[in-house]
Amino acid sequence: MSKDPLLQPYQLKHLTLRNRIMTTSHEPAYPEDGMPKARYVAYHAERAKAGIALAMTAGSAAVSKDSPPVFNNILAYKDEVVPHIKRLTDACHDQGCAVMIQLTHLGRRTGWAKGDWLPSVSSSKHREPAHRMFPKLAEDWDIERIIRDFADTTERMKEGGMDGVELQVYGHLLDQFWSPLTNDLDGPYGGQTLESRMKLVFDVLKAIRAQVGDDFIVGLRYTADEAEAGGITPEEGLEISKLLAKSGMVDFLNVIRGRIHTDPAMTDIIPVQGMKNAPHLDFAGAVKAATGLPTFHAARIADVATARHAIATGLLDMVGMTRAHIADPHIVQKIIEGREHDIRPCVGATYCLDRIYAAGEALCIHNPATGRELTMPHTITPASEKKTVVIVGAGPGGLEAARVAAERGHDVTVLEAQPDPGGQIRLTAQNPRRRDMISIIDWRMEQCLARDVQFHFNLWAERDDVLHLNPDVVIIATGGLPNMELFENRDDQPLAISAWDIISGDVKPGSDILIYDESGDHPGLMAAETAANTGAKVEVMTPDRVFAPDIMGMNLVPYMRALQDKDVTFTVMRRLKSITKDGNRLKAGIGTDYKDTMMEKSYDQIVINYGIMPNADLYFDLKPLSLNLGAVDYDALIAGDSQSLNRNPEGQFNLYRIGDAVSARNTHAAIYDALRLVKDI
Repeated sequence: MSKDPLLQPYQLKHLTLRNRIMTTSHEPAYPEDGMPKARYVAYHAERAKAGIALAMTAGSAAVSKDSPPVFNNILAYKDEVVPHIKRLTDACHDQGCAVMIQLTHLGRRTGWAKGDWLPSVSSSKHREPAHRMFPKLAEDWDIERIIRDFADTTERMKEGGMDGVELQVYGHLLDQFWSPLTNDLDGPYGGQTLESRMKLVFDVLKAIRAQVGDDFIVGLRYTADEAEAGGITPEEGLEISKLLAKSGMVDFLNVIRGRIHTDPAMTDIIPVQGMKNAPHLDFAGAVKAATGLPTFHAARIADVATARHAIATGLLDMVGMTRAHIADPHIVQKIIEGREHDIRPCVGATYCLDRIYAAGEALCIHNPATGRELTMPHTITPASEKKTVVIVGAGPGGLEAARVAAERGHDVTVLEAQPDPGGQIRLTAQNPRRRDMISIIDWRMEQCLARDVQFHFNLWAERDDVLHLNPDVVIIATGGLPNMELFENRDDQPLAISAWDIISGDVKPGSDILIYDESGDHPGLMAAETAANTGAKVEVMTPDRVFAPDIMGMNLVPYMRALQDKDVTFTVMRRLKSITKDGNRLKAGIGTDYKDTMMEKSYDQIVINYGIMPNADLYFDLKPLSLNLGAVDYDALIAGDSQSLNRNPEGQFNLYRIGDAVSARNTHAAIYDALRLVKDI
């Protein structure tokens, strides 16, 4: 029996959990037609197979028709969900993992123009800023109906084999009732007293217990401190916690601190990179001490050492490592095997959540197999035949290709023009808040060096350098350089500089700067932050109707906190059309896509962020010598099958290019290119 605190079993009511690590409720947005089908099952089964004790699924499953999903949630109010839940629970149970589900009514955290076009309902008459729709104030028949819905849905989950359910009580309907900030009702459920505000939660718990009995596990994930003036205070939160414990109807508490009604508030609950690790851990421990109930918690507990501390010191009974398991589903297995150094680190990029809140699906910025378990492997299998693989470029895509090829057992050589690996990630890490991104590179370098990958730095590879190595496969991962050619005149802008120039420090920021950001991704705002920190006056301009759309909600928050107290303005729907000399300053010709009008403004520096132009010369030099002539079988690529094109029988090797060497995309795209091309070589 291991003495590791994280590997000790835990008894939750009748349920024995095999260790102290869980994934807390989160919706990866993988359901199909509102049902958790094969992709959803495979995602959770992978983590169950690797040893987690408890998978808390959904985030959250909807209990009512007037709680339409704000993203692709499970529609748990439908009877047809039961067999799908059964397949999900069976897949986890078969691996020794307990499985529960989070249930909710979204209340005002949704909109009427979704699902069945029913009005949203809440205890508040005010719209939630994040979703912008005005709800109706709940009537008595709404409350009665929703209470029944919670009980009926819990019964469906029990029928589907779930070990328990968790009620979502932060930001959604149940919390809207019990928070003084969002309860505008009169009567027995009104906002006058804590007892009346909590009445709905207790009525829901009573209805659930009446329907599924006292043996079924029921808990709450709830805010015990809203961290906002006029909201639930820490003292009131502890009183709420004690009342829940005293009720005898609650089997565990999963503690949250804060609110989620705006992007900044949600980012404080779910911290991104550059923010404090485990910021609410001690508060969760105070709840545990005050109630004696089994206590769970998760909030940027991304590393094993912090999780171990939480359990060893008695702050928590179960520790949630959710984003960490999105990055590496095999954390528990690696702890058991003494391979903690092999854990792929969560870098806090929160690409997973930002994609969900932009109506996408959860993907990890540097684990492309997450969410693609049906076609992409988390564990690389050895090849039947050893080959010589040459990779040009040691950015994230090139290093992923090297790692995967080395795990396949091939002889791998990487040629890199720079003195250090990392590519654009090294540029990103210049921002102190985003320094954790370099772990994407460091982890891959460690994996490559452990497998004898050969690296040659400070080498601008040309055709003969590659041919000299007699490769069977060549991967071109040479990235690109900033595009300084505006579409309007098709010429490079010699009077402008790139966002990279500012971020890297190669060019000192001026005092009055225009940052023209047509890409809407990180370099534009990183350059703005770098310049603003020197005291510069900065204008960020975009032809789009919103600025920085690719950064998305949660990652935008730290930028705004860094910029909004400085002399920075944002101009939308304006297009930079020309740059000319204006004495010792620069004159920008500025137009718009909406009207035939022009204006001129003067700056002492103009910075352009307009994507990447591929460094592809070497690829085209090698293309005529390759077996496949550089072609990729897209059908095989999408299906996760191996490449087998032979367009040139006289060719010497297979040739592929990935990432920005193909076209301007992002880190995830480059790494995904590498995995799906190299995993079968």
